[in-house]
Amino acid sequence: MCGDNMSKILTMPSNLVEIEKTINLVDGFIIGIKGMCVNTNYCIDINNLDILNTINDKDIFICLNKNMHNKDLEVVKNILIELNKYNIKGVLYYDVGVLNIYNSLGLNYDLVWSQEHLSTNYNTINYWHSFGVNYAHISSDITEEEIIKITEKSNAKLMVNLFGYLPMFVSKRHIIKNYLEYFNLNDNSNINYMYKENKTYPIIDNSIGTQVYSNNILNGIRTSLNIDVEYIILNSFNIKLDKFIDVINLFKTADKDNIDKYNEKINNMFTNVDYGFLNTKTIYRVKKNEK
Repeated sequence: MCGDNMSKILTMPSNLVEIEKTINLVDGFIIGIKGMCVNTNYCIDINNLDILNTINDKDIFICLNKNMHNKDLEVVKNILIELNKYNIKGVLYYDVGVLNIYNSLGLNYDLVWSQEHLSTNYNTINYWHSFGVNYAHISSDITEEEIIKITEKSNAKLMVNLFGYLPMFVSKRHIIKNYLEYFNLNDNSNINYMYKENKTYPIIDNSIGTQVYSNNILNGIRTSLNIDVEYIILNSFNIKLDKFIDVINLFKTADKDNIDKYNEKINNMFTNVDYGFLNTKTIYRVKKNEK
């Protein structure tokens, strides 16, 4: 549990070693299926699901959150059926096709609506709940005040990101690969970086396409004490394991008496920490072309 709050802690681990080193610290993990998810650090092959049996005493959520195409539908069906053999808590999905297939199969686990930039209000969450979606992964694009409002009016159980680099956008185009090919460059980095306006954005280019993350690391430890959700999510993407373990322990033991101290500790652990949109209302404006 998370400090004074009753929220459970899920992490998005980066590898199996991390799971082994943090399994006694957290309540569960979010793991992806290779080729079928985005913004997910640790992905396993559908033929290697027995790994899940080694952590079956934890709440396991499986990520299938990429845009699906016609050729993917039979694959999705087979994956959903295969997952039913394991003790998982739920599946995070983006594409409505996953929901339609799920509802035709009578499976033992729940679905989590996880459309990162769309899950911003309780009306839509309740709409999908009426179709049997028992969980919603709240967008990171809204304020703490808006999250609290959703928790008060949502019929679904909720999870929210409160630490780590945040996903900004996904494209099926291979931006890094195309750049390297165009300039005849060799680079085998797992993570590349884009520099713009004195900010650095981590970029992943894999079989799915390109995934770009935020310049800063979200520190939402204060918010963890103010919201009533089923799960808070801590993401280890591009974070050193020893520091990530420290962050987990701070979230686990945070309370009203130490929250200021713990918040400052996390801020001092990294050079690029902020509070995302948690205390910043979002506005949209057209940016003039710079000459």
